[in-house]
Amino acid sequence: MFVRIVKMSFEPSKVEAFLDYFETKKELIRGFEGCTFLELYRDTNNTNIFFTYSYWNAESDLENYRNSDLFKNVWATTKQFFNDKPEAWSVDKVVSLK
Repeated sequence: MFVRIVKMSFEPSKVEAFLDYFETKKELIRGFEGCTFLELYRDTNNTNIFFTYSYWNAESDLENYRNSDLFKNVWATTKQFFNDKPEAWSVDKVVSLK
């Protein structure tokens, strides 16, 4: 499993627009071939900072998504709401407890 974490910081006045937009795209992102999990988190103290966690079958699946028209359109719209450069990490899950 391949995990992608993305941190995004938004203009406070644009947070609701981002949330509305994400609502319209989340099923398409989650339904992209190779994506097995998608969650959006909001920082408790800095409520204009969000994180996406997505699980992919393989790094190549994430790359296919990143090269897709879906990603290009979603990212082009989302980045208009940013107030800081996004950060992203690709990680391998080491331990998971349920």
